[in-house]
Amino acid sequence: MKLAAKTDIGLGRAENQDTYRAARLPGGGVWALVCDGMGGARGGKAAAESAADAVQQEFAAGEQACPPGEEQAFLLSALRAANAQVYRQAQRSPANRGMGTTAVCVLVRDGVAHLAHVGDSRAYLYRDCEIRQLTRDHSVVQEMVERGAITRAEAAVHPRKNIITRALGVEPAVEPEYTSRTVCPGDILLLCTDGLTGPLRDESMAAVLANAPFLAVPEVLIQKALAAGGQDNITAVLIGVEDGEG
Repeated sequence: MKLAAKTDIGLGRAENQDTYRAARLPGGGVWALVCDGMGGARGGKAAAESAADAVQQEFAAGEQACPPGEEQAFLLSALRAANAQVYRQAQRSPANRGMGTTAVCVLVRDGVAHLAHVGDSRAYLYRDCEIRQLTRDHSVVQEMVERGAITRAEAAVHPRKNIITRALGVEPAVEPEYTSRTVCPGDILLLCTDGLTGPLRDESMAAVLANAPFLAVPEVLIQKALAAGGQDNITAVLIGVEDGEG
């Protein structure tokens, strides 16, 4: 499998509070994680880094920690461990109270992408020139869409679109959401923060995935988001499934 990733501070932030991790697994397959810190001066960057470190530690044990068939339990446990670590860190310092982070994590092996997430950082599947969102935003506007109160088009420009309903580290416990999809050669998985999906529509991202060389895609996506006025931190991580891996 191929990996490509890039993060950018964006046009309107003093620091980049996004972070990501991506690596191959000793027993085959790959994993990747994207976090978007929240809390401003109260530690958004620290929250994202702490959560990412916690998840990386869970994966460091390799296949022994996540035998085949246990992917869902492993990913949910990893994000709960990250939540506990960020929450403890926040409680140690009054300045960091209320800090938190989104997280979207994927483990790909044996032809299946296993996903767990908290917040509004997203995972997409690109296949046959079409892009499909795999995760469901944990946000106020997503709940409004599901109730039928607003349309998806209205959600994209709603003044409360950045308010999330779940995050790592804000409360002592959190419930991540899990999903999975079969993948095949030629598929591309995209993990990203709302700094990318805010300025760019799905069809714009699909056009980049269709036309840019794989390793250049994160940079091209970020430049398009910046050209569209992207104020927030922007992060894109790609996993490309190659022959013999689907």
